[in-house]
Amino acid sequence: MSLMAWIDRRFPLTKLLKEHVTEYYASKNFNFWYGFGVLAMVIFVLQIITGIFLTMNYKPSAAEAFASVEYIMREVEWGWLIRYLHSTGASAFFVVVYLHMFRGLMYGSYKKPRELLWIIGMIIYVCLMAEGFFGYLLPWGNMSYWGAQVIVSLFGAIPVVGEGLAEWIRGDFYISDITLNRFFAFHVIALPLLLAFLVFIHIIALHEVGSNNPDGIEIKNYKDSNGIPIDGVAFHPYHTSKDLVIIIIFAIIFSAIVFFAPEMGGYFLEHANFDPADSLKTPEHIAPVWYFTPFYAMLRAVPDKLMGVILMGTAIILPFFLPWLDRCKVKSIRYRGVIYKIALTLFVVSFIVLGYLGLQVATVTNTLLARIFSFIYISFFILMPIYTSFEKTKEVPRRVT
Repeated sequence: MSLMAWIDRRFPLTKLLKEHVTEYYASKNFNFWYGFGVLAMVIFVLQIITGIFLTMNYKPSAAEAFASVEYIMREVEWGWLIRYLHSTGASAFFVVVYLHMFRGLMYGSYKKPRELLWIIGMIIYVCLMAEGFFGYLLPWGNMSYWGAQVIVSLFGAIPVVGEGLAEWIRGDFYISDITLNRFFAFHVIALPLLLAFLVFIHIIALHEVGSNNPDGIEIKNYKDSNGIPIDGVAFHPYHTSKDLVIIIIFAIIFSAIVFFAPEMGGYFLEHANFDPADSLKTPEHIAPVWYFTPFYAMLRAVPDKLMGVILMGTAIILPFFLPWLDRCKVKSIRYRGVIYKIALTLFVVSFIVLGYLGLQVATVTNTLLARIFSFIYISFFILMPIYTSFEKTKEVPRRVT
């Protein structure tokens, strides 16, 4: 009896490999946009591995956290590389996830029968934001300290329970040692476990309904006599070989940033974070790390604190309802009308501009611009049932092109 046969009698390894790798059929016309999901998994594994090594020397104590990070950077062999891989990986994770979500918007990957797949993906995104926020405080730099102070204080705007909720999150009346300890626990244990579970069910859900494609055509509807989709190819080796090329290209770009520009001009690692946390020294301009800034710009665009929090929360929650807001029967942007293309372009521009404005000082002009682009962002979702119900579309081919 072979080793594989021995394993299969006790664990369905071959069956799982066939179902999810060698006999999982995906559309043959995938383009480069379909590589970002795999890249996200690669970065997730990188973050877990580098995170494990960082925790070996990190001390989650207000008195020692900053010094322990400096110790990792200066004294631990290759510690500087592990730290830069982790910090650059955090930003790369969000870049890849945003591009992955954009591909879903372009090709209608949130539409029937993939509604649940989209919702699980959005839950992953929200958990990723929480993971990034909790990890942001851990270096105990001055920007981390004040950024956390500002973000946690937002919960205080909630009527009746706000102040108590903010105090409960901090574990104290202000950001302190206990806050650092609980953020460390969430960042290192709770959220990575939750993310791993969510990624697992995201993949299971994907393989149940099948991958979408640039044409938005269900390849399962056209099968040969053996039950294999005519327009599909096995995920391995065809798509894995293409994914490998994308991973290599990404690794080259990622390595160039890690070795030559790990701070990325202050966007990946803020200059104020090279100073230890000081409750008596406020940074000149408090701003969260770049991947939170679109929502931070919305928050600042509204004079009333509570309304700002509501607007920010609405901006995060609205994408969950995309499968039901979009009334168009066509999935792919290739065959959709001009109206949706313009709307999607405006949405992307508004998101990028809001991200930039969130990094800038809140002047009168910047606040006005933030209000305008916040309105465009929200309108993309609120008006979607209207402009997608009457848009003129092209005829969708029966088979993939």
